[in-house]
Amino acid sequence: MTPPHGETRTTPPPTSSASSTSLSSPVSSASPDDRELQRRLSHDLDGEVAFDDYTRHLFSRDASMYAITPRGVVFPRHTGDVQATVAAAIEHGVPVLARGAGTSLAGQTVGPGLVLDFSRHMNRILELDPEAGTALVEPGVVQDQLNRAAAPYGLMFGPDTSTSNRATIGGMIGNNSAGSGSLRYGMTIDHVRALDVVLSDGTTARLEPVDEAERERRAALPTLEGRLYRDLPALVTANADAIAEGFPEFWRRACGYRLDRLARTDLPFDLAKFVVGSEGTLALATRALVDLVPKPGRTVIGVGHFTSVVAAIEATESALACHPAAVELMDRTILDLSRRKIEYASLGTLLEGDPEALLFVSFTGDDETELIDQLRQLTTSWKRYGHGYHTLQAVTPQQQSALLKVRKSSLGLLMAAGEGTRRPLAFVEDTAVDPVHLAEYTRRFKTILDEHGLSAGFYGHCSVGCLHIRPFVDLTDPQQVATMRKVAERVKDLVTEYGGVNSSEHGDGLARSEFNREIFGEDLYEAMRAVKGLFDPDDRLNPGKIVDAPAMTENLRDPALPPAAELRTRLTFDVVGGMRGAADRCMNIGLCRKSDTGAMCPSYMATRNEQDSTRGRANALVKALSEPDPKQALGDERLHEVLDLCLMCKACKSECPLGVDMASLKAEALSHHHDTHGIPPRSRLFGSIRLLNRLGSATAPLSNLPGRIGLLRRLMERTLGITAARPLPRFERRNLVRWFGGRPKALGTAAPRGTVTYLADSFTTYTEPSIGRAAVELLERAGWDVRLESGGCCGRSSLSKGLLDDANDKAFKLAHLLAETTPPGSPIVGCEPSCLMTLRDEHRALLPGDKAVADVSGRVRQVEELLLEAIDEGSVTLSATSWPAGRRLLYHGHCHQKAEVGTAATVALLNRIPGVEVVELDAGCCGMAGSFGFEAEHYDVSMTVGGDRLFPAVLAEPSETVIVATGVSCRQQIFHGTERDAWHPVQLIREALSAPGE
Repeated sequence: MTPPHGETRTTPPPTSSASSTSLSSPVSSASPDDRELQRRLSHDLDGEVAFDDYTRHLFSRDASMYAITPRGVVFPRHTGDVQATVAAAIEHGVPVLARGAGTSLAGQTVGPGLVLDFSRHMNRILELDPEAGTALVEPGVVQDQLNRAAAPYGLMFGPDTSTSNRATIGGMIGNNSAGSGSLRYGMTIDHVRALDVVLSDGTTARLEPVDEAERERRAALPTLEGRLYRDLPALVTANADAIAEGFPEFWRRACGYRLDRLARTDLPFDLAKFVVGSEGTLALATRALVDLVPKPGRTVIGVGHFTSVVAAIEATESALACHPAAVELMDRTILDLSRRKIEYASLGTLLEGDPEALLFVSFTGDDETELIDQLRQLTTSWKRYGHGYHTLQAVTPQQQSALLKVRKSSLGLLMAAGEGTRRPLAFVEDTAVDPVHLAEYTRRFKTILDEHGLSAGFYGHCSVGCLHIRPFVDLTDPQQVATMRKVAERVKDLVTEYGGVNSSEHGDGLARSEFNREIFGEDLYEAMRAVKGLFDPDDRLNPGKIVDAPAMTENLRDPALPPAAELRTRLTFDVVGGMRGAADRCMNIGLCRKSDTGAMCPSYMATRNEQDSTRGRANALVKALSEPDPKQALGDERLHEVLDLCLMCKACKSECPLGVDMASLKAEALSHHHDTHGIPPRSRLFGSIRLLNRLGSATAPLSNLPGRIGLLRRLMERTLGITAARPLPRFERRNLVRWFGGRPKALGTAAPRGTVTYLADSFTTYTEPSIGRAAVELLERAGWDVRLESGGCCGRSSLSKGLLDDANDKAFKLAHLLAETTPPGSPIVGCEPSCLMTLRDEHRALLPGDKAVADVSGRVRQVEELLLEAIDEGSVTLSATSWPAGRRLLYHGHCHQKAEVGTAATVALLNRIPGVEVVELDAGCCGMAGSFGFEAEHYDVSMTVGGDRLFPAVLAEPSETVIVATGVSCRQQIFHGTERDAWHPVQLIREALSAPGE
């Protein structure tokens, strides 16, 4: 038996402010009862309590189409906090709602009253027993977190949701989640062994299978728990006929209360499994004992290419005959969307032709030979029956990576197809029928959509007859709301006709609970109401879900927002609705809450606080921009507490499927904050970084002395807030400009490739000039006539501090300088991604109609691209006897580079060094983020971000490994956190050059 796993941080740094009180809407403006409730909770709980307007707004939404503002939010640390919350709720007559990642699609995790966010603190794996194949977890444990802990023992949690990198076990229990592997592993209900719960009266109970003697013993208790063991058996007996006849025939059910389980005489009386799928309406789980299953050693995937969705579905039966682990569908809508995102672009290189639909057939096990045989059987069967026109065979993890990334992101990619308030909505997305009927059912489903003029995206689990079909609907249009309801009623009747289920893994929530009386019949529905009455006689726990629900058209999110007031922005937000529309693109799917892959969102990874996620910040901005005076609201201090820990890394721009660009949104918000409160001296200082670095270089080495004197560093921290804990960059007197201007000119040297302009950025030019020297020499060796541009600043540092007027001026000057002084069409390159990418991105947002900006942005290329071309064409050769040759290279890419163009060119360039092994880290953001890591109040978070994955990965490498990083901030952070020097790629290529004539 292993000890508890300490991989999850449960205490956020002091810079996080979940319990802060809104300065714009202080708690004193709330009702006296709310103020008293907050005082009571703050006194009784060890966890934090938040009643400010911004936190309440953040928790008013989940990934559904609904929004309900709660009274307050509680972040419990242990079961005692949950009990205290229920006790206070009873005294004040308010409901209680449990919440995990807040990614539910049917509205289960929004409601009035008190929201219990279990994800922030109650996220520990308390015990993992490999011999028993069980894990004892708190409800906030994330599915992937549990799988990482179980993997060394060859185990995993069976249900595999596409949201596994943020879905909590508690949320999966509430929903009875399933996922792609349910054909083999069933649903969450099949893997829950016992639950520790807090009941609606604040008492605790252990729910688990019991024999009749134990049931009778518990039934004798004079408690709510005793009442459950006394009265539930009688309720089941009294409604035996309704239970036998009223449940849908199909097995994959996440709807209603599972009285059918209690009615089975071949199973023990088990309230743990009974409350699975009850959406927090019967009890609040505080611990769960779950079963683990053997983890297959290998997976192979066949990807069928089809000319229509129906053709793909018709191939499902042949696929199932080969005994796969899963059969998944993806339609053209999602494929086209994936091609537009850098994060998923590699999929396009794998596909054959232009399919209308793909069918992913997975085979899992430990014998690779058997799996490949199954894959061959599938290919043969499809050919025999004429299914599809091509089958891609993905056998290795490398071949599967791009496929699986897109498949798991289907929901987010489909959401990205929305425009303004016309969104693909979840209201008929969770039906399931026997796969034998799926093709015919899908045709009739499509007919219903066509009759009502709705288009939709199709994806889902064909192996278990579940398709996630999301029609595009504009909820601000009352006629479309009425159409949505008609479609929901027609689909409900259609699925019933086929003996299927209306909710197969996403639950009832607010979207489908209204129809449960019709679905289950009067008698069975009344029995379910009686169940709710037994567990929760005062309707305290998540009311309005499963039974006694409001109409599906109530509490809709989009109609509740007032029209956005006019706001002049300095950046252009090229979406419907301007700046608010850009923030409101967030549909709360919660990918920004992942913690072990990618860079989004580094501050959430450090704090586990909802407000520090991209989603939290986007929702906070939606609130501010919905105020009568949005400009004044953007100056609100509470709003800027929410925005404060955003590192502006841009990871959300590429990793968020909806492309929420929080870096631009924060820059714009900061500019309005400055309009209201003035510009802080430190922001002015960092915004002038090019001037400071130029002066520092001109006065070096004297300018480096202040960085070495502790007294001066402490004075800088007290006066400017620049931390004394981090070394300052060292200025080089012979900077890049001096070197370039002072070297002898190579007269008559041929430059067959033409002219290239090298952008002398504001950082490496003065502190790491060897990088620019290496780039210039390599470009000249490649046949370029290199022109150095050092006459302006891109404005990157001004943008990061919200100094957008200054950034605008700098962008205009540099863009026009480049447009007027460089040969038309000639490339513009640089070595600092944050500066170079600013010319491609923010300059266009600052000056959208400027022809010079459009011209220059279209000519920006990475220096790696030009060098790669030269090496491949033979203009530049690299030596197999150079010291970098044959080394292991550990490469960390810059966040802005990943967001704008990706790292493929850099990785390819490094691989041109003979004999090297290039390992690209998936270590997220380094945590430095330019000035962020120098700011005293952000230093701890900066180091926490770096210490999450980057520092451990670097420290795990032997000294012979060469560390490589494209960003100046990344190299500074790596050295500060690990005392390992990191090279820029062009430096290594310069070191690997063959001697002339070699």
